[in-house]
Amino acid sequence: MIAPLERLVDRLRALPGIGRKSAERITFYLMNAPQEEVARLAEAIGSLRASVRRCEECFNFATVERCDICADPKRDPAIICVVGHPWEILKIERTGEYHGRYHVLGGLVSPMDGVGTGDLTIDALLGRIHKEGIREVILALEPKLEGEITGMHLVSLLKPLGVKVSQIAQGIPVGRDLEFADEVTLGRALRGRVELG
Repeated sequence: MIAPLERLVDRLRALPGIGRKSAERITFYLMNAPQEEVARLAEAIGSLRASVRRCEECFNFATVERCDICADPKRDPAIICVVGHPWEILKIERTGEYHGRYHVLGGLVSPMDGVGTGDLTIDALLGRIHKEGIREVILALEPKLEGEITGMHLVSLLKPLGVKVSQIAQGIPVGRDLEFADEVTLGRALRGRVELG
């Protein structure tokens, strides 16, 4: 493969979820796409970092000081859902079930990766609890060791403040057979059960 194509393949492979074959497919698609389409893609990528910032309140992605969710007066300001990353907000929003506000930690505690509590926006979260009169904090952290460690640390800081701390239920995905569920997932599903009727 000639050097310019190989350079693009290498850059695309550096993106999460894109292997060599996908990178090659994208590269060859771009080589055959109209110049205007390639230019629009390059412009969108080039302007991304200049036009998108972090919301000064919740650390979500925004184009102005406060993101659309923080600026929305219809959202319940007394409930905060804590997530590790901004893209997790999109998944929660698509459910249409949550109408409070958010707080993005900027990651999870991970000693193996050198990420400690001081690397996250935990102090800003505690400041919001005091300043905004928060009644409930919902932890929507990834169900893995780093999420557990982060959640336990947050609970130890939040409980003394008198705010209700809850966690999203974790369990068996819809459409999965119980025989394929691991013991940890099945245990969480049992603990997170809800009363019917």
